[in-house]
Amino acid sequence: MIREFGFAEFLFLLEGARWTIVLSLLAFVCGGALGLAVALGRTSKWPVLRALLAAYIQVFQGTPLLVQLFFVYFGLPLLGIRVDIWIALTVGLSLHTSAFLGEIWRGSIEAVPPGQSEAARALGIGYFHRMIDVVLPQAFRIGLPATIGFLVNLIKGTALAALLGLTELTRSGQLMANITFQPLQVYGAVGLVYFFICLPLTYFSARIEKRLGAGR
Repeated sequence: MIREFGFAEFLFLLEGARWTIVLSLLAFVCGGALGLAVALGRTSKWPVLRALLAAYIQVFQGTPLLVQLFFVYFGLPLLGIRVDIWIALTVGLSLHTSAFLGEIWRGSIEAVPPGQSEAARALGIGYFHRMIDVVLPQAFRIGLPATIGFLVNLIKGTALAALLGLTELTRSGQLMANITFQPLQVYGAVGLVYFFICLPLTYFSARIEKRLGAGR
């Protein structure tokens, strides 16, 4: 018997959306921590480190996210490292995130007027406190709209996790479409859920960008 797409089926999609949000947050937090290290390395005074991190960024920005996820999920076991799907997806998405956020934040750090750092250095403030107290707060403010914009793309990018078997929002939609034989209604509902997940972030990013523009 073919099921009709109704409220119970929509709740199943929302259950998948919960895992989409969890995966996005894991990738954003872990990738953000690594991305900050990448940004600091890219703005360091060591040319070899800058060159290595530039190559790292080119690799992850120049290859499809799906290929990166497949490489982690299927490649690590070949090296004797067994990982479950959650670890593989978190690692793959975090590496992808770190490359993009690292470059966003590198640009934000370089956009901070050099006089700010020079004044802190003249006061005898060390590198660590100079970055934490002077440069990074200003860089964070500059890069916030682009960071939120990337988070929106990351949420939508987690749909690729369905190809590895994780029952997140898109995979839940595939299962419901196979059960109900109503793909238009099902995928319409999937798109609507993605829209309402991303809408507050898009609105917040636009507000921040407008406020920063008014401030300038």
